[in-house]
Amino acid sequence: MSKVTVLTFARYYLPGFKAGGPIRTISNMVEALGDEFDFRIICSDRDFMDGAAYPSVVPASWIRVGKAWVYYTPPIRWVALRWLRLLRNTPHDIIYLNSLFDPNYTLSLLLANRMRGASARRVVLAPRGEFSVGALGIKSWKKIPFLTATKLLGLYRGVIWHASTPGEAADIQQRMGTSQHVVVARNFPTKNFLKTCPSVIHDFGGALRMVFLSRITRMKNLDYALRVLSHCKVNVQFDIWGTLEDRQYWQECQALMRNMPAHVTVKYCGAAEHSAVANILSNYDMLFLPTRGENYGHVISEALSVGTAVLISNRTFWRNLNHSGVGWDLPLENGEVAFRMAIEEASHKVKASRLEWRRTVFQFAETQFNDKSLLEANRSVFRHAIDTPAEGV
Repeated sequence: MSKVTVLTFARYYLPGFKAGGPIRTISNMVEALGDEFDFRIICSDRDFMDGAAYPSVVPASWIRVGKAWVYYTPPIRWVALRWLRLLRNTPHDIIYLNSLFDPNYTLSLLLANRMRGASARRVVLAPRGEFSVGALGIKSWKKIPFLTATKLLGLYRGVIWHASTPGEAADIQQRMGTSQHVVVARNFPTKNFLKTCPSVIHDFGGALRMVFLSRITRMKNLDYALRVLSHCKVNVQFDIWGTLEDRQYWQECQALMRNMPAHVTVKYCGAAEHSAVANILSNYDMLFLPTRGENYGHVISEALSVGTAVLISNRTFWRNLNHSGVGWDLPLENGEVAFRMAIEEASHKVKASRLEWRRTVFQFAETQFNDKSLLEANRSVFRHAIDTPAEGV
């Protein structure tokens, strides 16, 4: 029996890293399911915010990358017609899209697939958290009218939605209607991050070492973290890693950084290549990410998998962390006091038993990442699409 071919469209893919979690979501899925499904990935020939193409790839040709075949495309005009030709010339069973609003890698694809008429294929669309309250709250003046218009026009008619969590499934149905076809399957963690928990931990001079590792955007809420730290009473070293996506927002964050108390040290360390993320995270006591919303949060799972605790908002998949002794997930709406209290508690924990805490976090990650149901849930997303006729697409 031949493999089911999943023609996947994503603006950014390996060897890129600057777009963050979405790249890891797809690459982890390919690694986990690539022996069962034939993944054909179409993406940009350059990384996020880069003007030049990857030097290591040949554009407009299929290249083997891990367990997938990847087609790197240069910037093009009349993209819907280009996709129509590619859809006709590339045998496939399913079209898999990875954004709600992307004009080139989602909207043009939906139009191109419609233009095929009877030969149209079933579309699976993973919105990657774009239906969350936090995501829709940014530029809502543009996003909400767009969603209203697409519902009236039936742009997403016949789509199977891939939600990463039950919460995301509820967000999809709230905006698009309860009749929408939604399948829930959580994202795969990055397996190679799991390693032996370190037996020796350096003291780092007594300060609580915290890290922010994500794209510098309003969605990730770095300014909130900085305001919390500006009122902390304990010694903290806070390092910021990430791509400077929003320059105006970064200037606002820099203004906050200049007004820190003497016992709180803040430093920007630059963008982090994914191959270095595990080592970076393992050098800190706690990840601090008060995000406005994540449909999964790869950097959270990556921190846990190297024994680093997390302090995050309650707008992610990761919940009840304090109950498990591996961190805190707190509501943003209640203000910054609870976050400051968590930081002070973390500081005391580190001084009393830094190594023991890391072991607890590491063991929690091992249990979470060995969930056998994860493979079957993701497999069923594509099996279900194959079994569902493409009528109405």
